[in-house]
Amino acid sequence: MGRVLARKARDARAGSELSAHDLPDKLHFKIGEVARLVGVKPHVLRFWEGEFGALRPQKTQTNQRVYRRREVELLLLIKRLLYQDGFTIPGAKRRLAELSRETTPAPAALIELLRRLRDELRELAALARAGT
Repeated sequence: MGRVLARKARDARAGSELSAHDLPDKLHFKIGEVARLVGVKPHVLRFWEGEFGALRPQKTQTNQRVYRRREVELLLLIKRLLYQDGFTIPGAKRRLAELSRETTPAPAALIELLRRLRDELRELAALARAGT
């Protein structure tokens, strides 16, 4: 009976999941704030830091953890993988690696994108010079 109630409570919390788009418009977040946003306790965040190499929050002079927005977004993804999708920690690591490969453009595609961007910027600069 206790497990069923715990699962229902967990599912209810997961249903009110915060998305990366709902994060406050800030660059840095303290650990307590991140714990509240992600919906886990600070010790869970510290544990995940040891498990997931991409989580490396900066530390202030007083040794307080300060997370960047990108890390908070990653924490939200990790929580979804573990709590909603039912991945184990090793499974979540593999899934994150897969997602990283899928979202990282191939070097040739990235070079082509940069060339097109450069050409467009040159065209805009020429138009701006012609207009003045």
